Amino acid sequence: MGLTTYLEQVRTGIWDVPAGYLPADYFEGVIMAGGSAVLLPPQPADSETVGCVLDGLHALVITGGYDLDPASYDQQPHPETDQPRTARDAWEFALLRGALHRGLPVLGICRGAQVLNVALGGTLHQHLPDVLGHSGHRAGNGIFTRLPVRTVAGTRVAGLLGECADAPCYHHQAIDKVGDGLTVSAWDADGVVEALELPGDGFVVAVQWHPEKSLDDLRLFTALVDAARSYAGR
Repeated sequence: MGLTTYLEQVRTGIWDVPAGYLPADYFEGVIMAGGSAVLLPPQPADSETVGCVLDGLHALVITGGYDLDPASYDQQPHPETDQPRTARDAWEFALLRGALHRGLPVLGICRGAQVLNVALGGTLHQHLPDVLGHSGHRAGNGIFTRLPVRTVAGTRVAGLLGECADAPCYHHQAIDKVGDGLTVSAWDADGVVEALELPGDGFVVAVQWHPEKSLDDLRLFTALVDAARSYAGR
């Protein structure tokens, strides 16, 4: 399955170069769940390239990262919003739309949940502390906050995780208006949307938290691998 990556300036040894990269725990989660990982760095998002890439995949993971360009949901940037990574935005939107068209299983993680929501016409809160009055969803300094989230009965996420989950969070943005056709499948105690999904037989699930930071619980990754096997069998 394919996992999208960052494209940033990276220092390693004597080198200081632009590089595509992804923290290893994302693809470790896929591998531990029985899948194989292919990294998908940002590149030209033309239909031919996207089609060729998706032809070789049985599932797509849209990973975490920097904030989406607010222009993608018709807003001006908040002072705390990251500088846009327009190449990555365009690449992930194109991959997602192609995946949805094909019925390819999709898992969105953090930024990936926001990509799914915006692609389907939703919007984002650009800075949660302005909305909630606290920064409990992103402690800073690379420290993930563990928050209890409650799932919505009858959703795929509830079927996978039960009534509640312990969610490692590191985000200052979140879902505002929910995209067309999406169902909210988990909330936290602050009323923040913590999971979304597309109803139906296909596997399209997105969580605002970081399941790759809790690899003792592989349920989301295992469900994606199972969906990928079913897709491959079709």
